[in-house]
Amino acid sequence: MPGPMSEPTTAPFAAPVTAPAATPDDRVLAVRSLRKEFPVTSGLLRRTRGSLRAVDDVSFDLGRGETLALVGESGSGKTTLGRAVVRAIDPSSGEILLRTDDGDVDLARMRGRALRERRRDFHMIFQDPYSSLDPRMTVLGAVREPLVQNRVGAPDERRDRVVDVLERVGLSARHLHRYPHAFSGGQRQRIGIARSLVCDPRFVVADEAVSALDVSVQAQILNLLKDLQGDLGLSYLFIAHDLAVVQFLAHRVAVMYAGRIVELADTDALFGRPAHPYTEALLSAMPVPEPRQSRERIVLSGEPANAAALPSGCVFHPRCRYAVPDCAVQVPELRVLASGHAVACHRADELALQGTGAV
Repeated sequence: MPGPMSEPTTAPFAAPVTAPAATPDDRVLAVRSLRKEFPVTSGLLRRTRGSLRAVDDVSFDLGRGETLALVGESGSGKTTLGRAVVRAIDPSSGEILLRTDDGDVDLARMRGRALRERRRDFHMIFQDPYSSLDPRMTVLGAVREPLVQNRVGAPDERRDRVVDVLERVGLSARHLHRYPHAFSGGQRQRIGIARSLVCDPRFVVADEAVSALDVSVQAQILNLLKDLQGDLGLSYLFIAHDLAVVQFLAHRVAVMYAGRIVELADTDALFGRPAHPYTEALLSAMPVPEPRQSRERIVLSGEPANAAALPSGCVFHPRCRYAVPDCAVQVPELRVLASGHAVACHRADELALQGTGAV
């Protein structure tokens, strides 16, 4: 039985990329007022006592060839949002507008056959490269499965398509008949990426796609994702905790807290000068690459907001060191500042917050 095969030589990070926000002409996806609520039940009869708002009135655009990163603490709603966008779970309300050759279609309203026919246009890369592959299926079977399920191509053409996409991700035809146990974690993630690309999707949701990998392997996968984006014009909705990875890969960043987007901006602008106190606290936790330098760490008080019982006003105000009495009363709207930031904070115009440039 062959053991796990070695990874290719580690490549260094390429230069970071920047891109403007999506315009109506070049956008691939438009999410409008998306909500996802889960019922809260109790008692022997499991009566509904309330609801948990995992995603609360979220709107954003994703441009062609763009990477939009979603960041935030665990429980902020990032993964739920990603799964709702690809209809792995049904949204409670809102629109998920996919740009097609025939105009926009609302994925949120689709059911049954209509939704199945659209699934070839979007795919997901999962966090765990070990559990996301069926150990009983060969590489050929795993990567070919989306083609079969979506009825793409003739049966005799599918193998050629699988070989082509495997070569794009750094594997080859000699891997077709091997099982997942014969591969390392990085190679399994390459198989997962190949599976997500085999139907030539319009956009891909990557949910913590590199967090389970060694640092050296992360660099390879991130460079692979960038190369594929350049070659194929892919759009990524990239969900991550690691802000260094986000800074390297993303064109724009959306910061989520308690199911809401509290800040949305170009990557360089957001990391250089954040506009929301929550973003400032997240950035303060980033390691400084110079061993003799340090950054002031902002430790937030209290616990993250309970999505089943959100505080009044700004959901972040109980933990915010800049909060004023109005923050506990009025809900801040997501508005665009003169700097181009979209931010939901009453005091964003007057605060001078520290980004990653201050050490």
